[in-house]
Amino acid sequence: MWWLIAAVGLGIPLVVTAMPEFGMLAVGAVAGAVTAALRGGTVAQFLAFAAVSVALIAVVRPIANRHRGSPQLASGIDALKGKTATVLERIDGTDGGRIKLAGEVWSARALDDEQIYEVGQKVDVVEIEGATAVVI
Repeated sequence: MWWLIAAVGLGIPLVVTAMPEFGMLAVGAVAGAVTAALRGGTVAQFLAFAAVSVALIAVVRPIANRHRGSPQLASGIDALKGKTATVLERIDGTDGGRIKLAGEVWSARALDDEQIYEVGQKVDVVEIEGATAVVI
């Protein structure tokens, strides 16, 4: 009975804090309760609790962390790649031009030297090279 109370007691912080380790310890407590129900001694109950808890934390936790992962947030010039910009000055194969990107004016050049972009046209930023945006 005490193992089931411990399992419920460990389940409460799992729900409140969303820390999966508490759930793994709660499953270990259930293993202790099963061992007690099978007439295992106190030492066997604690060994079952410890073995199941440690096994879950050692095996399941790394797998869960890999799948959870944290999203990579782009910042700085990396955040500008893939954005749409408006051409302010004509961009052609010989000379670069200017674009308005994220509220700022940037110098720009075409990825393809033969491509021409006229004023007001929308372009996509492929790369940032120094202070110049490469567009398509």
